Amino acid sequence: MTNTTEATQPLWPAVLVVLAGIVAAMHVGKVAPAIPILRAQLDVSLVQAGWLLSLSQMAGMLTAVFVGMFADGFGLRRSVLWGLVLLGLLSGLAGLTTSAPQLLLMRAIEGAAILMVIVPAPALLRSLVDPDRLSTAMGFWGTFMPTGTATALLLGPALMAHFGWATWWETLGAIALLMALLFNMGVPRVAVAVAVAGARPPAANLQRLRLVWRTPQVWRVALAFACYSGQWLVIIGFLPTLLQTGGMSAGLAGTIAAIASAVNIVGNIAGGRLLQKGVPSQRVLGIAFATMAAGAFVVFGTPSDTPLIVKLVAVLMFSGVGGMIPGSLFSLAVRAAPTEDTASTALGWTTQMSMLGQFSMPPVAAALASGYGNWSLTWIATGALSLMGIYLTFARKAHA
Repeated sequence: MTNTTEATQPLWPAVLVVLAGIVAAMHVGKVAPAIPILRAQLDVSLVQAGWLLSLSQMAGMLTAVFVGMFADGFGLRRSVLWGLVLLGLLSGLAGLTTSAPQLLLMRAIEGAAILMVIVPAPALLRSLVDPDRLSTAMGFWGTFMPTGTATALLLGPALMAHFGWATWWETLGAIALLMALLFNMGVPRVAVAVAVAGARPPAANLQRLRLVWRTPQVWRVALAFACYSGQWLVIIGFLPTLLQTGGMSAGLAGTIAAIASAVNIVGNIAGGRLLQKGVPSQRVLGIAFATMAAGAFVVFGTPSDTPLIVKLVAVLMFSGVGGMIPGSLFSLAVRAAPTEDTASTALGWTTQMSMLGQFSMPPVAAALASGYGNWSLTWIATGALSLMGIYLTFARKAHA
């Protein structure tokens, strides 16, 4: 009877969890289309713009694994709900800032709210869907970041053109509060009873963390995620700036960047389907990392007179084929957990390493561009990450 009930009802609550992740990702992606305006109105430097792109990841870089450890005790549903509320309030307040340092500070605090939404969400999904639907649910969850980023890139330029960047921030804050209301009404408390009942004392949590840290497979998956996420945010985050520097309008640049982000969704879904059909994960990951390296080289390493269409196709290949990586690594992270009750901790550590990549790479790329005078060296940094990802992929195979 229980199985029948679960089979007929979990779709809408699971959809709301994915939508909550998308809303959080919109706040990650809201900076990219605003960089030219922020540089003009708040005197934000290129390096500061890099920090604005990455500061939302700082809380995750420092604490994601601990959120994964203690989410059961606090409550997975409660964490997502309050994360949305805080994100809405913080984004509204950030729209009132008048200087770059103030905006940087608010951006860092926003990162904690984003973390409260996206770290517990995979474990929450696991409690909301039947086991035979979990792979599909994780595949759709893997699309939350590109979907949210693409939406922000598409809507941001149009709204800012008429009302300014502050209204853009405040609008996204209102969307987060609306999402919190829908989430509170649509995700039942009883659905997460199993997760809450599994809460452990701090000593047991620390023991699980030590067990995860002693598992090489978890480290390889987590570091591979960092190699992917860091370079993806560099390319997609700075793409509107690059296109506008070349004379393109803000609206068209934002649309192209949104398309580049959206094709990542196709890659996520395709990667999950390939894995379901039995294609080895090593092959999927190897092809995806190699394509990202080639795409970044074409975008940044080729001469400035290279036709724009060639570089745009390279961006689409970079994001689309690279999109096969997140779904693969989310699935591998769950399987890499040394025991059943360390899955959330393993996911938290994987998320933490992913955010380390997103936190560190935009400022590095911006510093390279500022120091060298152009973006032509960026492909070396992103290419090194792809090579590391390929190494981790085959190291994982060698030790499997």
